[in-house]
Amino acid sequence: MAINLASKYSDQIAEVFTRSSFIKGKTAETFDLTGVKTLKVYTPITVEEVDYDRDGGLGRYGAVTEMQDVVQELTMTQDKAFTLTIDKGNNLDQNLVKNAADMLRLQLSEKSTPSADKYAFKRFVTMAGTIAESEKPTRADIISKIADASQALDDALVPDDNRYLYLTSEMYKLVCTSDEFSGVDVLARQSIAKGVCGEVFGMNVVRVPKSYLPEGVYFLVAHKDAVLMPYKIADAKVHEDPVGVSGALIEGRHYYDAYVLGAKCGGVYALVATGMVSAAPTVSGGRIAPTISQGKITAFGKVRYTLDGSDPRYSDSAKDYVAGTSLTAETGCKIRAVMTESGKYPSAVAEG
Repeated sequence: MAINLASKYSDQIAEVFTRSSFIKGKTAETFDLTGVKTLKVYTPITVEEVDYDRDGGLGRYGAVTEMQDVVQELTMTQDKAFTLTIDKGNNLDQNLVKNAADMLRLQLSEKSTPSADKYAFKRFVTMAGTIAESEKPTRADIISKIADASQALDDALVPDDNRYLYLTSEMYKLVCTSDEFSGVDVLARQSIAKGVCGEVFGMNVVRVPKSYLPEGVYFLVAHKDAVLMPYKIADAKVHEDPVGVSGALIEGRHYYDAYVLGAKCGGVYALVATGMVSAAPTVSGGRIAPTISQGKITAFGKVRYTLDGSDPRYSDSAKDYVAGTSLTAETGCKIRAVMTESGKYPSAVAEG
């Protein structure tokens, strides 16, 4: 006999995950991946304005251009599973299902949720619209560095509300003890969402365990509408007295992923340690070359490029570049490229 816990306890499972996660509830809910594993997001590309030509005949408004789209394909890749047993000798028969559900919730809280959060933080940093380098912040400059992040979002026209600043306890301590800042209300928002403990420059401050942010990442700022974290339980059930087990066998499977939406990537900013960002390639004469700095050539990492002017970090049209290949873009379009060196975060986008 098998009892399907995914349907019987689906609401409780979702509640446990949301309550335990530092990220869930702070991401966009615009795109529903329920029932599918892959979703393509189409973002229209606008055109530059021109001067109206009164004597231009049918071309008064400029050359007619067909609306193009930037396509970003989102596919959930994290397909995880677990299995547990509850021996009949340790449990009364009438409590079997209840204890199995309790174990499932415990598994989610202590293993599944932290693992998913850590994965999401790494993805958000890797896919951030801006990845800035810095020496380790101090009490004297932590507020200035956070202000830089806030300014970057302002310049990208990111809405003021629903901005989240994810800090480790070490960085949060620097904020609270900084001479440049005072008045952090550490109790102001604890009842609203897990980890939220105040505001800095209008951003909700979320204090997370050090192990949750990737090594060398000082803080992450993400607007709710710029990031996605689809998560679903695909299968969760308890088998009573299967072959070889006197009691219950619990099996669970869930899959999820995390993304930064390319059209809103300006809403994600990460500050990382100096030397952790790849050097940007050079685009010139239809070719992509390594960056030359102080007479030294930076070794090629993995280069992705587009010929339609779209951002190669998110565009479905991006391709891997082979050194020495000559590229030709359509008239009016840009060649754009980004490089990722081993062990580093992606570079800024180069154009040519």
